[in-house]
Amino acid sequence: MVINKIRRLLSVEKRIIIAYTHPDSMISEQFRMIQTNIKFIMSEQNSRTILITSSGDGEGKSTLATNLAVSLAQQKKKVLLIDANIRRPALHSFFNTSNSIGLTDVLTGRLSFSEAVFHTEVWRLDLLPSGVVPFNPVELIGSQRMQELLKKVEQSYEVIIIDSNSVLEVTDTKLLASQCDGVILVTQNGKTKLEKATEAKKVLDFAKAKIIGVVLNR
Repeated sequence: MVINKIRRLLSVEKRIIIAYTHPDSMISEQFRMIQTNIKFIMSEQNSRTILITSSGDGEGKSTLATNLAVSLAQQKKKVLLIDANIRRPALHSFFNTSNSIGLTDVLTGRLSFSEAVFHTEVWRLDLLPSGVVPFNPVELIGSQRMQELLKKVEQSYEVIIIDSNSVLEVTDTKLLASQCDGVILVTQNGKTKLEKATEAKKVLDFAKAKIIGVVLNR
């Protein structure tokens, strides 16, 4: 409780979560369609952890990850949203909380998961912010501790949604993609180049990641 109070004192301007603030909007319906498709895929493949990535920056990864997590929670799924984009974290701004503690503290052993996780105002949805940017992000994301953390949270949550860096920008996304049950590649109309999207798919295939879908944003 003390940690959550500190977070709110240090919070940043809250971004709008359409699926939560405007559940009857057309955009929210689109998110529900995506989460419905994902539920079918997950049930068929017994998947639980889903990584959200893209070929470049600013293509809507964090917005999709957040609204998808909210949509799943609204369907009475117990959901954990993890911000693994530790170089450019954004998820904390959607929930009006600080990024001063989070995933990096758990992976370095400074805090336990229960001390670092944030219980959002959305029922059944918890958030693990990225925490302060470390000097060795690749080593942390690709570490044994990260694998152990994912195994641990799978025992408490029905779905784990992970927001990551763009797959063509950093190595840690490739490492994390290989540990997840499925990967969603986000593209943006008018911004994502076809060759970049194709390259992103090749990189994910090389990492032996399981691509379960592509989302065309805007």
